[in-house]
Amino acid sequence: MADTAPETPAELRRTAEEGARLGGRILADRFLGERTIELKGGIDLVTDADRASEEAVLAFLRERHPTHAILAEESGAMAGTDGLRWLVDPLDGTTNYAHRVPHFCVSVAVEGPGGVLAGAVYDPMLDELFSAARGEGATLNGRPLRASTVDALDKALLCTGFPYDVREKPEGPVGLFTRFVLRAQGMRRTGSAAMDLAYVAAGRFDGFFEFGLKPWDIAAGSLLVEEAGGVIRHVTGAPFSVMRGDVIASAPKLAPVLLAEARHFIDELGWTPKP
Repeated sequence: MADTAPETPAELRRTAEEGARLGGRILADRFLGERTIELKGGIDLVTDADRASEEAVLAFLRERHPTHAILAEESGAMAGTDGLRWLVDPLDGTTNYAHRVPHFCVSVAVEGPGGVLAGAVYDPMLDELFSAARGEGATLNGRPLRASTVDALDKALLCTGFPYDVREKPEGPVGLFTRFVLRAQGMRRTGSAAMDLAYVAAGRFDGFFEFGLKPWDIAAGSLLVEEAGGVIRHVTGAPFSVMRGDVIASAPKLAPVLLAEARHFIDELGWTPKP
């Protein structure tokens, strides 16, 4: 179906939800079966399920919105003729999936000139669909989401992940992890940045930080956090952009504490996260 008129964020949200569910069904169907696993880098994996999920989601988006651009993890960039672009991660948590750990998701978002307009993160193993539209709030299976009210680091459950080059450049990511693990109530490392951001939006985690992320990892999750009343910035405190890979997200009352700790660490180390 060709584009006929500009869609509202709410309509784009429904498209994101449909696309995420479509990819998620493919991942769930293949989860216990045989799979082909390849290395894209030292510890960066891709499976045949990534590719099958992406192929289905992209075909759906191209049929629904043939004039929109697309940026997807496995296929790269596809040009469009208007100002909207879809950002697709067909399997966030590939290492978990490859090891049959049932914690992974599909992330689908759309951005315009003013930022992310709508997005969805779908966990097919728990049938949990997190979604948001700009200015219209965030939901989990239709129920409103709110970030937590935690305001102290020693009461906070944080989550993080490590970039694929952590073995070569461990100082920043491992150093900040150490700083927070010694101060927070608890720390988790789940293996899916998109799910981590969704969990911050849901109030399950109080804060999240990571480096080396890609636009498709964080586009949908960033909007979930914002629309659930949370705060998302770059680790330096700079305003958030999906084109920069360092992210810190948290409950609103905890944000000043997390950002101050991160800033202090960066200044002490004399280190600047790469864009």
